[in-house]
Amino acid sequence: MNRILGLDIGEKRIGIAVSDALGWTAQGVETYIRKGDGDAAYIADVAKRLGATLIVAGLPLNMNGSEGPSANLVRAFMAEVEALGFKVGFQDERLTTVSAERMLIEADVSRKKRREVVDKIAAVYILSAYLDAHRA
Repeated sequence: MNRILGLDIGEKRIGIAVSDALGWTAQGVETYIRKGDGDAAYIADVAKRLGATLIVAGLPLNMNGSEGPSANLVRAFMAEVEALGFKVGFQDERLTTVSAERMLIEADVSRKKRREVVDKIAAVYILSAYLDAHRA
């Protein structure tokens, strides 16, 4: 199995995680600070470097399951990634950032450090949920 990249896409930052080669676990890679132009190319470069052939983004749905402006932004960004030659997928990300934040608070991580890693941890949650849902 090829690796899968998981993304938590925000307006300012993108959390990045990658699966192991068997698709069992997800590990945090980095939190990328968005620059605007070139963000999709950066993600494609990371995917190539890590050997990922599928890139899964968390889709921020409303609590009732509908898609709002944030989901539209994620879909537009992923269309750019797809245009660079990658298969893309989506995973419901409701409450993943909340879960990541709660885990970091319970681990007594400082507020400044939490801000630096919460997106990466959220990407791990998103990718883990995708792997669990698609395990054969």
